[in-house]
Amino acid sequence: MERKEKVVVFWFRRDLRIEDNVGLYFALNSGYRVLPLFIFDKSILARFSRRDDARVDYIHQAINSLNNTLKDYHTSVMCLHTTASEAYDKLFEQYDIAAIYCNEDYEPTSIDRDNLIAKKASSRNISFFQYKDHVIFKGGEILKSDGTPYQIYTPYAKMWRVKLDDRALFDYTTILCQESFVSVENDLPTLEELGFERSSLDYTHPILDEGIISNYDKNRDYPAIEGTTRLGIALRFGTISIRKCVNFALHHNEVWLKELIWRDFFSQIMYLFPQVVNSCFKDKYERINWRNNEEEFDLWCKGQTGYPLVDAGMRELNETGFMHNRVRMVVASFLTKHLLIDWRWGEAYFAQYLLDYDLASNNGNWQWAAGCGCDAAPYFRIFNPLEQQKKFDKTGVYIRKWVQEFDSLDYKNPIVDNKEARIRAIETYKKALI
Repeated sequence: MERKEKVVVFWFRRDLRIEDNVGLYFALNSGYRVLPLFIFDKSILARFSRRDDARVDYIHQAINSLNNTLKDYHTSVMCLHTTASEAYDKLFEQYDIAAIYCNEDYEPTSIDRDNLIAKKASSRNISFFQYKDHVIFKGGEILKSDGTPYQIYTPYAKMWRVKLDDRALFDYTTILCQESFVSVENDLPTLEELGFERSSLDYTHPILDEGIISNYDKNRDYPAIEGTTRLGIALRFGTISIRKCVNFALHHNEVWLKELIWRDFFSQIMYLFPQVVNSCFKDKYERINWRNNEEEFDLWCKGQTGYPLVDAGMRELNETGFMHNRVRMVVASFLTKHLLIDWRWGEAYFAQYLLDYDLASNNGNWQWAAGCGCDAAPYFRIFNPLEQQKKFDKTGVYIRKWVQEFDSLDYKNPIVDNKEARIRAIETYKKALI
């Protein structure tokens, strides 16, 4: 009987690129040929409620792009449509695997999954190697002098900069050759076979636009201007390297760098305080008596609140999967303060529709808006959606793009009075917190 070649697996997850990929770099330098793997995990896909969810389409197109690169090395990504556990049961029978390489994922359910696969591998004397890749510093790497984690962004960001050095920004790219990979002829499952269908999204390789990033600080707050990078989805699924982005920000725009540091900050909060996934970081905020009016929540979801900037943002989200960051803050404040609806309802809705949905950042930002997060806006800070409109969309270009009836008599009256809602919110929060 012919002996199987010993190989290593590189398991693609939220790192869908060849260049500057830490886990892939070490797999390619392991001394063994690499079997590229992606698992369309049924347990994860079950969370997607819409057949035309563009995130699945994005992943599908990104893998197709990977395959176009890998065909020069007579391989492709082996794609399995099953659970991670069942996928590895199959691979252990099919290949003589020396080790599994992958990059770390800090979400609680992902950690549980990886612990399960590591245990399975260990029972077969197969090594399981994980590497930090989608953040610059992970939870536990930046601590206060007393060894406790930072819970406030500003001192965290200051120490983040102190620790940043050339090692943190090393480019993990390996020169490929014909012998780099195991030969795989594996047809990428169709979206229909996965239970989904094509969206309107067209995948393009992400680029760092010097013009946009250099002017990010001047333009980022104005939703009618193409002033943001739109790299959220690329960072979420790792089609671009965070090290590449940070290095670019260091040379081009300080304000964009601060946004990238927020990403690390929220990631370490979730990793070190996993209870935030379902609970307020500040326990006392669990005492808030949310109104949770389902009819008003439905109107918020549809962009029919009678507040133009809120409505434009929600309609943009529903139609495109994107919402401008300034507008995200306004709609989140409106839901949690004006309507007194639990931040978890809004967080879950964003999780359904945002293309760049990332659990740590989404959770952190919603808790920031609601005032219950680690470094949150105080409960009495309530965005006035009308003043925000005047300040950031003065001529209504953005609003008119998404709220076509804005100038007509058909536009809905506000579902709550701005002044009364503000007073009600402050009184409700104060009663719960004091």
